[in-house]
Amino acid sequence: MDYPPYLSTMPMHAITEVYGEDGLRERFRLEIQRFAAPSRERLADALDVATRLHRDDRRVREPYINHLLRVAIRVMHHYEVDDVDVIAAAVLHDAVEDHPDELAGTPGASAESAVAALAARFGARTAHLVAAVTNPVYDPADDKDEQYRRHVRQSLEREPWARVLKVSDFTDNGVGVIHTTGPKVARSAAKYRPLVPVLRELVARPDTPLSRLVKQHIFRQLDLAEERFAAILDPAV
Repeated sequence: MDYPPYLSTMPMHAITEVYGEDGLRERFRLEIQRFAAPSRERLADALDVATRLHRDDRRVREPYINHLLRVAIRVMHHYEVDDVDVIAAAVLHDAVEDHPDELAGTPGASAESAVAALAARFGARTAHLVAAVTNPVYDPADDKDEQYRRHVRQSLEREPWARVLKVSDFTDNGVGVIHTTGPKVARSAAKYRPLVPVLRELVARPDTPLSRLVKQHIFRQLDLAEERFAAILDPAV
């Protein structure tokens, strides 16, 4: 397919709507051209693994791989991150949580085994970052969303680079909530809305490894997410 020369600057949900998965893959390819060959190959390998693991997964109207592509592209383009460990972790951030058996090559494999398999292929730091944004097994006796929010805060407190992954993931889920349909819209808004002030405070910290301008961009995205959550959850207001 012939893509327009401005594909490299198009908003990602616009690419998704117009060109779908193929367009996002092309944008990813364009983004990684700035790296040396070994790094490009490593990132392409991460995408291959994510594609295999999530091949049957979907997010309402689209293949799940689209979400992973957008999270990684956002980290590279909007957050100006050139750290290949971090970008590989962005591509693979749901691998341990969603497909530990396939990653570890063993039915019933633990998350720890899946993280070890990631480390063997992509390095300890990438695996560690994926582990930091992987949700634990929740206590069925406690509120699942509240447990999720506690885990996010506790995990990101000690992992500055994991904050970068999580805020990109959150942006795709939160700002992108208007691209979702059905009951999941209100469900997602209620789940993610309480995280806005948490992420804002974590991103603002001096040890969060992003520039001042990037942080300002993220704050605007968090404002937009809050506006959309309010429109969904507080329509009378």
